[in-house]
Amino acid sequence: MDFDVMISYLPLYKEALFLTMRVGWQGVIISIVIGLLCSAVIHFRVPVFRQTVGAYTQLFRNTPLLVQLFFIYFALPKIGIKVSPVACGTWGLGLLGGAYMTETFRSGLENIPKIQYESAESLGMNRLQVFRYVILPQAVSSSVPGLVANVIFLLKETSVFSTISLMDLMFTAKDLIGMYAKTIECLTLLVVFYLIMLLPVSILGNIVERRLRHAEFGS
Repeated sequence: MDFDVMISYLPLYKEALFLTMRVGWQGVIISIVIGLLCSAVIHFRVPVFRQTVGAYTQLFRNTPLLVQLFFIYFALPKIGIKVSPVACGTWGLGLLGGAYMTETFRSGLENIPKIQYESAESLGMNRLQVFRYVILPQAVSSSVPGLVANVIFLLKETSVFSTISLMDLMFTAKDLIGMYAKTIECLTLLVVFYLIMLLPVSILGNIVERRLRHAEFGS
């Protein structure tokens, strides 16, 4: 293993890491927003929209991200909608993650006992106030394990962005291997930089989960 070569590649990997994290976290934020909105639609049993959300979650959970990215990047321009690689990666990840986040938040909402609704309504709250101030905070709290798992899953899925010419970590590694045939060095750096991106999320998620569990049930 040539450590001098690895050191010389560090600036390229660093730049790719920043791009991967920017696109990845933008997609995660979009997915959380979509998940909250769609789970609320399911929770309130909104006519028509509930069926639409169901179709959306089934579509995006049962098709690979790669196929979704290809459709956005290569098919949409055929009807006049041109999308940059960054926008394609961001929205592709956001739509995929939104389907998973919807199910995560939905399960959190379903875990709230009925007595919580009845107690809040007895205090004079309307349905929106009950949802906003009583139900949603508890649902989000109980959804943290699934939320963290989804975030890690989505950040790992950024590895397919190289197929739409996005200069992410995987694209950089494959490009350098193709030019200089330094396979071991490039793949080692790839593993290290993915750990740099994902390990803090996993550790922070475990800390938050333990604290929320302690706050709810005590030691």
